[in-house]
Amino acid sequence: MKNTRNFCIIAHIDHGKSTLADRLLEFTGTLTERQTQDQVLDDMDLERERGITIKSHAIQMEYKFEGENYKLNLIDTPGHVDFSYEVSRSIAACEGALLIIDATQGIQAQTISNLYLALEHDLEIIPIMNKMDMDNAMPEDVEEQIIDLIGCKPEEIIRASGKTGMGVDLILEAIIKRVPAPSGDPEAPLQALIFDSVFNSFRGIIAYFRIFNGQIRKGELVKFFATGKEYNADEVGVLKLVQQPRDVLSAGDVGYIISGIKASREVKVGDTITHVKNPCEKAIEGFTNVKPMVYAGIYPIDADDYEELRASMERLQLNDASLVFEPESSAALGFGFRCGFLGLLHMEIIQERLDREFDMDVITTVPNVSYKAYTTKGEMIEVHNPSGLPAPNYLDYIEEPYITAQIISKSEYVGAVMTLCIGKRGMLKNQIYLTSDRIELTVELPLGEIVFDFYDKLKSISKGYASFDYHITGYKQAKLVRLDILLNGEPVDALSTLIHQDNAYDFGRRMCSKLRELIPRQQFDIAIQAAIGAKVIARETVKAVRKDVTAKCYGGDITRKRKLLEKQKKGKKRMRQVGNVEVPQTAFLAVLKLD
Repeated sequence: MKNTRNFCIIAHIDHGKSTLADRLLEFTGTLTERQTQDQVLDDMDLERERGITIKSHAIQMEYKFEGENYKLNLIDTPGHVDFSYEVSRSIAACEGALLIIDATQGIQAQTISNLYLALEHDLEIIPIMNKMDMDNAMPEDVEEQIIDLIGCKPEEIIRASGKTGMGVDLILEAIIKRVPAPSGDPEAPLQALIFDSVFNSFRGIIAYFRIFNGQIRKGELVKFFATGKEYNADEVGVLKLVQQPRDVLSAGDVGYIISGIKASREVKVGDTITHVKNPCEKAIEGFTNVKPMVYAGIYPIDADDYEELRASMERLQLNDASLVFEPESSAALGFGFRCGFLGLLHMEIIQERLDREFDMDVITTVPNVSYKAYTTKGEMIEVHNPSGLPAPNYLDYIEEPYITAQIISKSEYVGAVMTLCIGKRGMLKNQIYLTSDRIELTVELPLGEIVFDFYDKLKSISKGYASFDYHITGYKQAKLVRLDILLNGEPVDALSTLIHQDNAYDFGRRMCSKLRELIPRQQFDIAIQAAIGAKVIARETVKAVRKDVTAKCYGGDITRKRKLLEKQKKGKKRMRQVGNVEVPQTAFLAVLKLD
């Protein structure tokens, strides 16, 4: 155990975590030249295309230092705020963390929040300044920022470059010298924390764990604490680039277990594995339950695929424990699921993964947040879906969730950032100059306002420099109304939204004009209306496609033409009564991109 080190890599998005992880793997000889590729740990196509890490990845390296062999267990984590739950789980399985800071950009919001996560778990922090080979690196400025943030000495900061491999040997030396060896008793009853799991269609569910106390051997009978189910450990082993079976793993090790589990609900991330014969007394303090920030409905395009969609979502949940879903039904879309996501990027990634990994075509409704509605009888109802809002005559008031956001930006963009926040009903709480040209703003905002396009706008007005992090602070009373979209007088429940009264008229008008462009023309007029309760606030009409029925009447009496037109008019009227309007998937997506 004294020669084992467990550590993770934390940083803001795009600060070079995965590239630096590649260099560590090459330097320790974990990869052969043939296996080498950029961001080797990002094994999903989606991660490579977008250049972001979505999943935490664990891998074991072996390194010889001063004549002794060391086992180094590395967990590479995502940097985007939407995947912070992955980071918290990785941190729970480690004793140390490499805090990577881009020498060209300095400290950003997610750097700070990931650092606080690591400090809460008493991890040893090793600060690293990455991208030192870049011409626009500012080592002196960034060094000052790091010293201000964590109070370390200048000589403790390692200068490195993931691209050239500079400083990698110093990082490995720091891991061995500074990160404490795992504490734990190999003779005690088995206590292992599950921090991730994946589904394999041949072998069932594979759980990844970190052993805190005791030993696990191949073929032993183990049980999972939360579910109480018992299994045979068919195979245990360590995570190299491929899984490598071992006969025994003991305290301090990170590994995997295959026990032929088929049902996804039997494996919970954060659960404890122990022996059936000599169980441990209590489970390891796991993770807090995840709180979704954004809710949206996911429905199969073909109603017959409902059960298949459920199976796909359950398998996806194994791999992404921050996804929360429950069944719901909609008048327009049939049966589907109400899903909770940590943010819009998370929602987009889930939709994309359902399509790629499970071949599921789905429709996603307009995302919203959860509100608290209070009735005149004094009851409180949690509303995740606009159609769940009580009728106006029973409704007393609505409360909406508020967040406190930290925005770090260059000082020249402060005016534009403040204007954006105030436009989103924000209140400025505090501003601190971190350095002469970097400022941290603390703003209180309603969560519903930042769901749509706040992050994109923030990035564009600050030329990509502003970084953003937030946490929920509580609920406040708000003047919210339900905006319904009617097609020929029929409400489309999937397009309903809860919106602030002041923005309702403008949003309704834009929505109607957008839908007018997207809904295909029929043989009858389609009225698109936006309404609050019974009051229509905006209307657009999709004109009918007309057939020239009088073309064959050449000359002759006008009554012949009139007779044909009257006949057409009756047909149109009948068609309008029985015809229904299909809303294309592009219309649902366009609502999200309304500017």
